[in-house]
Amino acid sequence: LKGFTVVLQPMLGCVAVAPPREASVRTTDSGRFGGNMDYNQIREGTTIYLPVYHPGALLFLGDGHAAQGDGELTGDALETSMDFEFTVDLIRDRNFGHPLAENSEFLISIGIGGSLDQALQQATSGMVRWLDRDYKLTSSEAAMLLGFAVKYDVVDLVGTQVSVAAKVPKSVLAQLTSGDKP
Repeated sequence: LKGFTVVLQPMLGCVAVAPPREASVRTTDSGRFGGNMDYNQIREGTTIYLPVYHPGALLFLGDGHAAQGDGELTGDALETSMDFEFTVDLIRDRNFGHPLAENSEFLISIGIGGSLDQALQQATSGMVRWLDRDYKLTSSEAAMLLGFAVKYDVVDLVGTQVSVAAKVPKSVLAQLTSGDKP
């Protein structure tokens, strides 16, 4: 690999709140609470929405990566220490029961499950609910929009759960003018 270079794109591997009930999880776990998602799009400028199950949420952040491909295929990335700044806001009535995110380009629904098909289904269903709530699309309209606009990322393949992200470009959503929907 002489001469091989890596473009640095710092990201956080772990973003989580305490899981529901009194569950105890390892820092390598992921689930509806977030966790060790290792999604390379969780980087500067990304907003993450997590469900809150306990007073104070008990937020956990860590696992800094300087760079990582899709899926953290080998179980490792270019791990690094990291200083980061963040803000936390409580947004009521925004809970889909699994992680959501957005950046300047995409709305992102992150599905986490025991298999890729479960994670894909959760990511897609979460996106449909988001389009219903915020854009007032019917399930048929959301299906039509997703049919030509959705993009999928394989987020994590090596944890206790696997993850898939369903992404919809904000440029597509900008076409939904106020005249089209109430």
